[in-house]
Amino acid sequence: MKTHTLAMACALMLVAGATHAQTAGTWMLRGGLTSITPQVDSGNLSASSLPGTQIDADSDSRLGGGLTYMLTNHLAVDLPLALPFQHNLTGAGAIQGVGKIGQTKALPMSVFGQYRFGEAQAQFRPFVGAGLTYAKFYKERGNATLTAITGGTSSNPTTLSLDSKLALSIQAGATVALNDRWFVEGTVVKTFLKTKGTLSTGQTIDVTLDPLTLCLGIGCRF
Repeated sequence: MKTHTLAMACALMLVAGATHAQTAGTWMLRGGLTSITPQVDSGNLSASSLPGTQIDADSDSRLGGGLTYMLTNHLAVDLPLALPFQHNLTGAGAIQGVGKIGQTKALPMSVFGQYRFGEAQAQFRPFVGAGLTYAKFYKERGNATLTAITGGTSSNPTTLSLDSKLALSIQAGATVALNDRWFVEGTVVKTFLKTKGTLSTGQTIDVTLDPLTLCLGIGCRF
């Protein structure tokens, strides 16, 4: 009788463990920190402007996270989430050293298909993924420096806008189980993003941003 009871208890423990493993039908919610660093390759601002006028963009970090759903024991759909980012725009090329010329808010909205390696019960599960990112740029602002280098005036300051774009993204990362429910996850994402900036003066500039995104968070399976 005792042997039968022990066997039943072990079986229940195994079932409970499987419920919280990365098996088909599992949801995984995470939260943590997300950092985006643009890898800028700027074109030249169109005429009339100082030849070789280019721009750069700095990095930013925000609270982030995401939601993953396991379609099978290996295939998953991942939806990263984050607060909007704010990137300072600075002079480059012929205007290197002028400092900040503007800023923009950016909200990347991505969805990935993932393949997770190893067994569903494994403590360490690396994964790779590919998907699409829609980069929404808004609340772009120029400053007095931008106005000065583009021929604007204090009464007619130069404004700017950036085109929102759809781009291909790839990711790689790993999940480390802390117990049958909680886990830590780290991810690296590369997005192949090009956009165009337009000034109120009519000048334009093509910019390759290709941001690198790093995410680290803690999550719960359910």
